[in-house]
Amino acid sequence: MEVIDLRSDTVTKPTKRMRQSMADAEVGDDVYEDDPTVQALEEKSSELFSKEAALFFPTGTMANQAALMAHTKPGDEIILEQDMHIYMYEVGGLSILSGLQARQLPSENGQLQPMQVQQAIRPENIHFPETTLICLENTHNLHGGTVLSKDSIDRIAKIAKKNNIPLHLDGARIFNAATYLNTTVKELVHGCDSVMFCLSKGLSAPVGSVLVGTKSFIEKARKCRKLLGGGMRQVGVMAAAGLVALEDMVTRLQEDHDNARLLAQGLDEFSWINVELEKVQTNIVRFSFDNTYIFDGDFQLELQKHNIKVNFSGDGRVRMVTHKDITTSQINKTLDIIAKL
Repeated sequence: MEVIDLRSDTVTKPTKRMRQSMADAEVGDDVYEDDPTVQALEEKSSELFSKEAALFFPTGTMANQAALMAHTKPGDEIILEQDMHIYMYEVGGLSILSGLQARQLPSENGQLQPMQVQQAIRPENIHFPETTLICLENTHNLHGGTVLSKDSIDRIAKIAKKNNIPLHLDGARIFNAATYLNTTVKELVHGCDSVMFCLSKGLSAPVGSVLVGTKSFIEKARKCRKLLGGGMRQVGVMAAAGLVALEDMVTRLQEDHDNARLLAQGLDEFSWINVELEKVQTNIVRFSFDNTYIFDGDFQLELQKHNIKVNFSGDGRVRMVTHKDITTSQINKTLDIIAKL
């Protein structure tokens, strides 16, 4: 029976071309830096983002954590938006692995204000930790896939540069952001010193993320990756799928955005469902209920009976994510089933 899996875009299956490229991949030992397919992926990534160098990782969390380690030293403080993935969903890695203190700032849909960031930077004082990194997330997962504009990023980058502090971007879904803004990732992240992006979400590769930045930063991150257990051997079989993801999957992301909009508008028709349509910018739809009509657990169980899978966010909202394996007809079917609840 057909399963409609709206839990996340991480559930995407690799394409036929990805599977074939993995089977045919030329490989070497990546710890010795002689896997040609990994090298090709890293070169393509650095070119796309107009950064000096790139490094392939098995996961986005590892790439983010390696970036924190490479940019900072134990005892430092980093500034980040309070609902960022780095803080919320990476198992406390910033404190456990890097010995960092987090200065969390509230935001409007993930957007920090320059003055807010400036005021959070610690002045020189014997009592204070040193502020050594500023972090942003684009698109913002917990804010429903909302997008940071180039101007928003550049204004924070200006503050970072003025204070000689690097700016790291968790760009797990940066290609979704660029699609929404009708721009390139190169233009969008121009002001960032380092960027992590995922191959395994909307781009549909089975595994992998890439970290880009300066050559000196990437060399530090390579050693951090090894420390974290990310030294990989004949990993070209995975990098090959990543290359296909960058070549084939970026240009189709608008389909996912259109399906998310269709889903959100359909949900908004139900009086017992609360959707903030203005926040549905990319491929994530988050909504809550009027519990007079239905309880969260009942909703999930009813959908499961029809082989529809959804996730609940930590704040009690339902989260549905569109991706290449979700069709328009499946969106309509989901809405028809919800209408009968």
